[in-house]
Amino acid sequence: MFGNTENTLWTEKYRPSKLDDYIGNDHIKEKVKIYLENQDVPHLLLAGPAGTGKTSLGKLIASNLDCDLLYINASDENSVEVVRDKVKSFSSAIGFKQWRIVLLDEADFITSNGQAALRNLMETFSKNCRFILTCNYVEKIIDPIQSRCQTFLVVPPSRKDVAIHISKILQKEGVQYTPEDLVAVINSGYPDIRRILNACQRQAINGKLAIDKQSMVEAGYMEKILEILVDNSDKKGKFTHIRQLLADSKVRDFTPLYRFLYDNLDKFAVGHIASIILIIAEHQAMDIQVVDKEINVSAMFVKILNEI
Repeated sequence: MFGNTENTLWTEKYRPSKLDDYIGNDHIKEKVKIYLENQDVPHLLLAGPAGTGKTSLGKLIASNLDCDLLYINASDENSVEVVRDKVKSFSSAIGFKQWRIVLLDEADFITSNGQAALRNLMETFSKNCRFILTCNYVEKIIDPIQSRCQTFLVVPPSRKDVAIHISKILQKEGVQYTPEDLVAVINSGYPDIRRILNACQRQAINGKLAIDKQSMVEAGYMEKILEILVDNSDKKGKFTHIRQLLADSKVRDFTPLYRFLYDNLDKFAVGHIASIILIIAEHQAMDIQVVDKEINVSAMFVKILNEI
């Protein structure tokens, strides 16, 4: 049913190895099925939120092709030297299998010079080598690479599909759970399936799913912040509550928060949407430069609360 059954990490142990085991994104699966039946795949760009199955899909495709695979996590190896040396050496080598597949995970971390070098490799060695790129933000991939790829937006499966998938894993691991606890874990991590599965493994104790309330705060802090912003009953205490949530969450990467606030503007910023967008954009740009990201986010909420 699943891939690496010897791995103790559930995220790897239950990574799908067959297309039928991959949940969600049926429109992509239909296309991938054709690729695998023909044993021929184009350059692919898989884009979407973290933890929704982009890497799993890329590895699944490679494992079902007659190919040699080079896997690179571009968040660690993203320089032009890596592309020119490691990727070029692999792409240009003569192999005994039909294809050579380069899987570049988190390709949006590759530098602009690295992407420019990659563009040429994709064209030069396309006869025997295919590139599968994954990214969270497709706009960070240069247009020449996008034009050489078939791009698919990988969207999160429904909560129902995730619940069915996770329940099967818990049953296979012999872990007892209540529907209420399973819903709590899924809601706290959705749409990041990897986060949900890690939370289940961490909280599986003596054959039972024992919910850690603190972890729920850490994982679900964005939804709780939105509840505070929407609530008009305690305007003076809003910032204190938000500041405490930020501290309790122990989050240090606020990139998803900026997008979450933007996507939910209609819920908390009616009548002030334009000005709130400018505030979010300002602090998102500053996020890359500041030393303490939590202070930067706190300053953003001071401005937002003053505006609304």
